[in-house]
Amino acid sequence: MTDQAPDKRTQLTGRLREARKLAGLSQGQVAKLLGLHRPSVSEMEAGNRRVSSEELSQLAGLYDVSVAWLVGEVADTLDAADPKLQLAARELSKLKPEDLERLLKLLAAMRDDAPDTKGA
Repeated sequence: MTDQAPDKRTQLTGRLREARKLAGLSQGQVAKLLGLHRPSVSEMEAGNRRVSSEELSQLAGLYDVSVAWLVGEVADTLDAADPKLQLAARELSKLKPEDLERLLKLLAAMRDDAPDTKGA
C-alpha cells in the first residue's frame, strides 16, 4: 500500500515534466501562464508540492493532454484515429529520408536538452 502512492506521485511528476517539455514550455513560462512562481512548477515536477485539482486541470489544458493521462489512468499509447497524429504522419511521409533522419535527430536533441534540470 505504501509503495503505490510514491509510484503514482513519480508517474505524475514524470508526466508533468514530459508534457511540459513536449509542449515546448519552460517552467518559468508555465508559471507565468498559470499565475504561479517558477519554483512552484519545479516543486510540482519534483514531487515536493501537491498539485491541486484546479492546477491539474489547467496544466492538462496548457499541455494539450488529458488529466487522466497526467495522473496515470491512461496508458502511454497513442490513438491512431487522433487527427493530429494522422496529420503528423502524413507530413512526415512527405519528407525525404535524409530530412526525416535530421528531424528525428532534432527531436531527440530537444527531448534530451533539459535546461530546467539545473535548478529542479
